[in-house]
Amino acid sequence: MIQRIVREFVDGRLRYVVESDGRWQRLEGDVFGEWYAADVVDRPAHVVAPVYPSKIVGIGRNYRDHAIERGKPIPTEPLIFLKPPSAVIGPGEPILIPPGAGRVDHEAELGVIIGKRATRVGQAEALDYVLGYTCANDVTARDLQNSGVQFSHCKGFDSFAPLGPAIAIGLDPSALEVTGLVNGEVRQQSNTRELIFPVAELVSYISHVMTLVPGDVIATGTPAGIGPLAAGDTVTVRVSGIGELSNPVTTTAG
Repeated sequence: MIQRIVREFVDGRLRYVVESDGRWQRLEGDVFGEWYAADVVDRPAHVVAPVYPSKIVGIGRNYRDHAIERGKPIPTEPLIFLKPPSAVIGPGEPILIPPGAGRVDHEAELGVIIGKRATRVGQAEALDYVLGYTCANDVTARDLQNSGVQFSHCKGFDSFAPLGPAIAIGLDPSALEVTGLVNGEVRQQSNTRELIFPVAELVSYISHVMTLVPGDVIATGTPAGIGPLAAGDTVTVRVSGIGELSNPVTTTAG
């Protein structure tokens, strides 16, 4: 059974609620440990990012078609980079295009949410360390990326890591449709079966580089079709079994 866990802001505080077959219930306990579905509640009205991670680990060029559109070689091992937690926003929050950033692109992705501490885990047990999956948008200042040698600058701006709307538990990550839309028009369309390095391999590989802790997010890479965003746009990431993550786009003051 697939369950979707949503974090909402209600009555001045944050709480988790869980949805199963259209029925919403308050989550009691630790979302990263023991929990149960308690009393029935209304459908969440003010959904926020499902987690506030200690780090977001991004994966570069994990779809062949994206590597080709970027004119880059197909990687032989995962290309990892970090996005700061300060970049996280939730559904409906604005993506802010900073002054001087130039072209800013959408990147629709499957996000993996770590459920328990993972250090040097093997691929065979890697998925045991995953709590669930969410939609992610690895927003990127493309001109800055093209002019630099590292990704922290072009991918680390405030609001450049939309996550949500839910943590889906019970999904098989090997064959999920990933779609990116701008103003309702499909720009990206692929399936996680096209990942060069699948989820279990990514969790294992990253855990051999750095310890992953509960709430950390892996953004698994984006398919072809990246493109620029402009103030007034609405960008949506849709992943089958999870839902839709939509964010308006605006600019920050100069």
